[in-house]
Amino acid sequence: MKKARIDKEGFDFGIGGVFKGIGSLLDLIADMEKRGETEVKREGEFGKGVKAVYGFSVKFAGSGKPTVEPFGNVREDKEKGPVVDEVREPIVDVFDEEDTIIIVAELPGVDEKDIKFEIKDDIVMLSAGTGEKKYYKEILLSKSVNEKKTSSSYRNGIFELKLWKR
Repeated sequence: MKKARIDKEGFDFGIGGVFKGIGSLLDLIADMEKRGETEVKREGEFGKGVKAVYGFSVKFAGSGKPTVEPFGNVREDKEKGPVVDEVREPIVDVFDEEDTIIIVAELPGVDEKDIKFEIKDDIVMLSAGTGEKKYYKEILLSKSVNEKKTSSSYRNGIFELKLWKR
């Protein structure tokens, strides 16, 4: 069995470490606060023949409270333990501006024509897929938006969706 990789911050990126490293994550957040950092991302891949991608992004919003956003295709199943899904959850940032909400998603390896989104009141369902690269994420918005008034762009693996509030 291969040894789990441990990064310079002391976080265990082995499959077990993703779900058991909460103490290290809290230490990382405390260190970020001390250094004045507002965002950190950690990610990793593992296994031969298993296409698993996992990671998390930690951000400090205006309130000063950290937000931990997981991404990838590894999830915890209470009965089975870690499970690798075919579909990845992309890294997503949501910016709530005065009249609009802007969603920025990292979707590398897909074509713009393969990106789909559906809006239902205050939820956006984002999906994309080409060959082995498949993404899906449901995003809860702070306000409901006008489903008929949107604009989007895609460049260098970054998808941006602009939504106008009702």
